[in-house]
Amino acid sequence: MRTKEPHRKSYWAALLVVLLAGLAVAALPAGVVASEAGELPPDLVMPETPEAAASAREAATAARRLDLERYLPRSAADQFPRPDEQGRLELSVEEAVVMALANNRSLGIQLYRPLISGTFAEQERAVFDPTLFAEASAGREKIPFGDDYRRTETENYRLGVEQELATGTALELALEQRRSDAENTPDGLHHRAGASLSLTQALLRGGSREANLVGVRQADLEVLVSLYELRGFTQSLVAEVERAYWELVLAESRIAIYRQSLAVAQSQLQDVLRRIEVGTVAAVERAAAEAELAFRRQSLIDGESSRDQARLELLNLVNPAPAGSTAGMAQQRRYAEMAEIWTLQPVPRETPYVPQTAPDPVLEHVALSRQMRPDLGEARLRLEQGELEVVQTRNGLLPRLDLFITLGKTGYADSFGRSFRELIDDSTYAGSAGLRFSLPLRGNRAAAAVDARARASRNQAEASLGNLSQLVELDVRKAHLEAHRTRTQIDASAERRRLQEEVLRVEEVKFEVGRSTALNVARAQRDLLESQLAEVDAKVAYRLALTELYRLDGSLLARRQITTR
Repeated sequence: MRTKEPHRKSYWAALLVVLLAGLAVAALPAGVVASEAGELPPDLVMPETPEAAASAREAATAARRLDLERYLPRSAADQFPRPDEQGRLELSVEEAVVMALANNRSLGIQLYRPLISGTFAEQERAVFDPTLFAEASAGREKIPFGDDYRRTETENYRLGVEQELATGTALELALEQRRSDAENTPDGLHHRAGASLSLTQALLRGGSREANLVGVRQADLEVLVSLYELRGFTQSLVAEVERAYWELVLAESRIAIYRQSLAVAQSQLQDVLRRIEVGTVAAVERAAAEAELAFRRQSLIDGESSRDQARLELLNLVNPAPAGSTAGMAQQRRYAEMAEIWTLQPVPRETPYVPQTAPDPVLEHVALSRQMRPDLGEARLRLEQGELEVVQTRNGLLPRLDLFITLGKTGYADSFGRSFRELIDDSTYAGSAGLRFSLPLRGNRAAAAVDARARASRNQAEASLGNLSQLVELDVRKAHLEAHRTRTQIDASAERRRLQEEVLRVEEVKFEVGRSTALNVARAQRDLLESQLAEVDAKVAYRLALTELYRLDGSLLARRQITTR
């Protein structure tokens, strides 16, 4: 019988502590490991803006918990205006924007982007999750033994937990049981139980925590990129809805002017016919009056066609009755009774007017764009991703040097249960440690090429950011000039319309006394029509120029009190 070795007990106590510590580390909940893996250094956290997440990890968490039922296209029949029996849907510009944010299909598709990006971030964190493994095997062997043969049957069972840490450490804690049923073995020790803890630590390549967390941090930054893309898309959608709304307002206003001018042309033709009948003007004057009437009818037809197209454009954006929603099924049935949504007639409640808002100094808009433009924020994040890629590829240039340590203990017995008791009571042990080194003989050319590519991509991203910043400032300055131009055009067009009214009055007086012709009167009426159209065009153009300026400086959503968070 084997004797115990008391001086080995201190070793076994130390080994037991190490095993318990390894078990505690390996059994950490996934959330704890993900917390360590998702930690971002302060220089990689996106600067706080009124509509941005405070950190990449918060953004990733928000994306993973995104409730699509709250954001996908839906109908809000209880809140939004409803069409009347004739299909007329009266809307203010604010109502049109809110309906588009709730029902627009393209926005609903875009809302999936942060959710998808959040799954990639979760996938990268899962690399550091502990893994439970189990192995079972059985074998039979027949080998010569003296003048006869010896047959051996074995069964092996292994259960354990393994985990990779962000520090480049690989841990494995395992329990195993081996049963050997061999003929001609006198000792009868057919059962062997074992416990082992293996640790492998990368000392050079793969040993940098910053390099090992690059995938996690890049995935978190990708979530922020998706949120910037969502904000940019939402901003463009709001600008497009406002543009479509005011173009419909403009079309309705132009139709009103065309109808008024048509009535004037009809009245002018009747007046010319009466004068021809009494002989005060020549019969040739009739052709000019009829030509002017035909021109007004032609203009009205074109105006009505433009209005119908503007209606379709606005309907497509606000999508009053999106298919597939549950909240608006009653409203959809009502629409189905009337026809499809394309038969609805959106009617603007607004009329062209001059807003009191004036653009700020151009430098303020430029400074605002540097802070709030979504594409600039996305470009900065791409540069951050490039910096992280360089961190990873720089670590890949190092040779491979790993430290490995294995500690274990084995118990032998003639039964399953007793083998584990011997594992604790017996003084047997096993331990090994060493280093493993590897280096490509012809130099690490592949890693060097990857590192050179990463550095070039990082430099390209930096150059692209500088170029984009300049283009953004150019866009803002041009939009500021356009807003100033359209604002001054309002007064100029109003003055022109007033003068053309006076010109028409003079021509009509001269025609009354026989000193002018119907053609001159028609020309004066046409000039007045153009000045009236130019005046309403200038008012709408100024509103559209302001919207475009706010979109280009990135402040449109903030000015409309809309947030993407």
